[in-house]
Amino acid sequence: MISNLAVIRVTCQLTEGRSRAISSNGWHCAEPSAISYERREYFSWCHALLTQPDFETMNHRLVRITLFSALGIVIAMLFAWQYGFLPTGGSRPGISGIAKIGGPFTLTDHTGAVRTEQDFRGKLMLIYFGYTYCPDVCPTALQIMSVALQNLGGKAEAVTPVFITIDPARDTAQHLGDYVKNFHARMVGLTGSAAQIKQTAKVFRVYYRKAEAAAGDPPKDYLMDHSSVVYLMDREGRYITHFTHRSPSEKIEAAIQKYL
Repeated sequence: MISNLAVIRVTCQLTEGRSRAISSNGWHCAEPSAISYERREYFSWCHALLTQPDFETMNHRLVRITLFSALGIVIAMLFAWQYGFLPTGGSRPGISGIAKIGGPFTLTDHTGAVRTEQDFRGKLMLIYFGYTYCPDVCPTALQIMSVALQNLGGKAEAVTPVFITIDPARDTAQHLGDYVKNFHARMVGLTGSAAQIKQTAKVFRVYYRKAEAAAGDPPKDYLMDHSSVVYLMDREGRYITHFTHRSPSEKIEAAIQKYL
């Protein structure tokens, strides 16, 4: 590799006043037989100097390639973890190709009854994590879920819509009850302790955190940052696919139809 040496130009004097410039592109001599022994030696030295590898540049390129490769691996691993292709407990994921999303949970529904994942077996589930004080994203996602179920007509009985709060401090069972009925008559609202919500969000690969409140805002006037994903789970509570709050209801309806 020749790069920085490209700026070096050495003029080798040949016989009969001829001269050629040597650069990183190589050296040229029209009459090599006419060059004296001393000049041949000088010519060889010039050529060797200009064609030696530029190890400093090679090292810099190697460092850049290594850094970009490492960054790509980290991004890929974060993506795989978020969507369940990496395990949470240190065990190796299965080879079934099914994302490791979903698992055991114990929460309280909007009627005050304790519910576990086993209570939802036998039906498909549409699950969304959000909070009732969410200004736009959560209502949009829940509305899309509801429209998809309405379009299914009687077949929708095979699907349970579930709304799990990420803000248990404000979303009590009673508050959830008043909220979910605005979207679908059979929607189940789930809340619990902070630890229960954290564990449930973990098994469903959901990110959330309390946003910083503006100065002067009341203590309970805050927003929550969270991932906005609608999960479609099968009758055994296994992940099928997912959508976002921007997915058309027709897409959700079509996905559900395949499993009815």
